[in-house]
Amino acid sequence: MKQKGKVDRAAVASRLMSFQRKTMAGLVAGCLAGFCAAGAGAADHPKFELIGSYTTGLADPVLELTSGEVAAMKGDKLYVTNASDVSVDIVDVSDPTAPRRLKRIDLSPYGSEVTSVSVGKGLVAAVVEDGTEIGNLVLFSPGGSHLRAVPVGAGPDMVTFTPDGKRILVANEGEPSGYLPGDVDPPGSVSIVDLLPRNRIQVTTLGFAEFDPQGARAAELPADVRIFGSPLPSLDLEPEYITVSKDGKRAWVSLQENNAIAVLDLEQLRVLRIDALGYKDHSLPGNGLDASDRDGGIHIESWPNVFGMYQPDGIAAFRVDGHSYVLSANEGDARDYPGLAEESRLRASTSDASFGPARDNALAGRLTVTTAFPGAPSEQTTAYAFGARSFSVWDGENGQLVYDSGDALEQITAALHPDNFNSDNAENTFETRSDNKGPEPEAAATGVIDGRTYGFIGLERIGGFVVVDLSDPTRPEILDYLNNRNFAQEAVGPDSGPEVIDFVAANESPIGRPLVVVANEITGTVSIYAAQSR
Repeated sequence: MKQKGKVDRAAVASRLMSFQRKTMAGLVAGCLAGFCAAGAGAADHPKFELIGSYTTGLADPVLELTSGEVAAMKGDKLYVTNASDVSVDIVDVSDPTAPRRLKRIDLSPYGSEVTSVSVGKGLVAAVVEDGTEIGNLVLFSPGGSHLRAVPVGAGPDMVTFTPDGKRILVANEGEPSGYLPGDVDPPGSVSIVDLLPRNRIQVTTLGFAEFDPQGARAAELPADVRIFGSPLPSLDLEPEYITVSKDGKRAWVSLQENNAIAVLDLEQLRVLRIDALGYKDHSLPGNGLDASDRDGGIHIESWPNVFGMYQPDGIAAFRVDGHSYVLSANEGDARDYPGLAEESRLRASTSDASFGPARDNALAGRLTVTTAFPGAPSEQTTAYAFGARSFSVWDGENGQLVYDSGDALEQITAALHPDNFNSDNAENTFETRSDNKGPEPEAAATGVIDGRTYGFIGLERIGGFVVVDLSDPTRPEILDYLNNRNFAQEAVGPDSGPEVIDFVAANESPIGRPLVVVANEITGTVSIYAAQSR
């Protein structure tokens, strides 16, 4: 375990009290297991409890072998991906307090890495990538009988069904092998697979060529969409994650490296628009961040001329009062390939005239920022960090920002885990992620419980997830933070590295209670939380 910095507990307590007074009247200090909802409506909010866990037995943090990256549950079965083993586990969760593996399906004949799994109506879909080559969508029965493999685009990274189960959507990221002469950069795309009668299928793959400089819709591409690896949007745009509207007519696709979201019209089978997400101003009160892993403590501060690129990974659609919104986990991601490594330190890529003492390594000098903006280092007057260390709500109709959680996630984890604030996920540390994306919100899911809409945001590095009341999308309320990670033990765990969260409605749950299923890739564990009976 690495040496920890000095923690000023009085400062932590003061920060928590100030934070609660300003932004989170619904949270009560002193909850040992997490923040607790309070106030007039507190009894109406669900409380979640850990009821079971499944371990793949394949993950090894020391050897950097990941497993249990994605989990999807329907009824009494849970499906779990294993990247290091190129397989999918089928798990009996008829008793979710004691999950039991039924079968492990080998998907290595279809590619080099299984990246996602989803469950429809009587059908399971997994995607397997093979570098820059065309990947495969593999379909099998709920019991694991192979049905067929369907070629999709390059680098399939996520798969999901439409709510009616009649379509499958695949995000084909199309990551390059590099940016040197002779390297391959396949196009990013979304494959839409129609499941037709008599076991027939029809595949439509939507790319972005019409947004290329010579394309018919080039003028529609917002200037703030980051196109910086390939000069062609069709090659540079990289679909990461997909969420679909309840009526199946719209889909939103996160383009993480590009700091954008594409909107698809699933009736017309076309890209409706691409929304640039803009930048978060870290100089504003409530938008602070701890920018250094060498400042000896917890210092969540505002930083002039520092901006965050939202760059969401997981996104989840929801509706309130007939209007569509998208919840995003603003993780951030950098490109690091032969011929293009965009990461730098603020100190190395900015001018003293604009940042002055803030360039000190104990202040913001070590903050990881991008070099993919115009201007030589001596000319840089602003710095752009990866991710926003937050979750956001976006208007699904026009792409405008409705809400951002500011520095709430770092404030919460600082208060509850002061000795392991901004820990990495592969070892128990203190502050080692402050210079690079902090808690790193990765996973996003939404669900309805007793008529109210809730969101769930997984924190990839320090672990755990927050529960958010989304019934007023302009003023979400953080209700709880749950983290099944014991920092007192030498080995990482029991859970670490949440990658994907799956919400299971009561009518699809094996015990008739809403469930939150958290897939933890570092420990190869899937934790199952149930809404407590009221």
